[in-house]
Amino acid sequence: MIKACLIFNNHGKPRLTKFFTYFPEEEQQQIIRETFLLLSKREDSVCNFLEGGKLIGGSDFRLVYRHYATLYFVFCVDSSESELGILDLIQVFVETLDRCFENVCELDLIFHMDKVHYILQEIVMGGMVVETNQTEILTHIEAQQRIEKQEAGIGYPNLYLVFGTYYLVIYTLCSVLVYVNCYPNLYLVFGTFYLVICTV
Repeated sequence: MIKACLIFNNHGKPRLTKFFTYFPEEEQQQIIRETFLLLSKREDSVCNFLEGGKLIGGSDFRLVYRHYATLYFVFCVDSSESELGILDLIQVFVETLDRCFENVCELDLIFHMDKVHYILQEIVMGGMVVETNQTEILTHIEAQQRIEKQEAGIGYPNLYLVFGTYYLVIYTLCSVLVYVNCYPNLYLVFGTFYLVICTV
């Protein structure tokens, strides 16, 4: 089972943290620091997995990682997971991020955190690997983007409909009051109010 997925840069700043097992916030921060200290001392030519630190579970847990340019992608797994399988999973995750962001970089992870979490959820859910086929993952992500665009498109016409109806009610009320000769300047006041609302 996968216990955690961490992405941090060469300076130890976390860019993504997803724990599939509960740890208190302070303990999560210690795990991130300890993991960074363990990995930053290692050279790129050595093996890509090692025993977990004291906080993560010791010898029963493994840290499987890949170092790409300025980012470390780390999965903390228990002994039931295959280290080579997790290395392939990291590769699928990074390639999917590359396809979604067109050559992913650290800034993409910072400014599109929700999308990165969604991609990770398509691959791993509840600590279990649910999908490794990159085409399937991208299909689900594109479907999600289409839904988001449709929802964004629906929002504004409804807003105009609400304000348009509101304006008609106000206009009718003003006409009645002006007809009765109570408030002749109401047209000017509510007309200006309507223009301000429409420009927003």
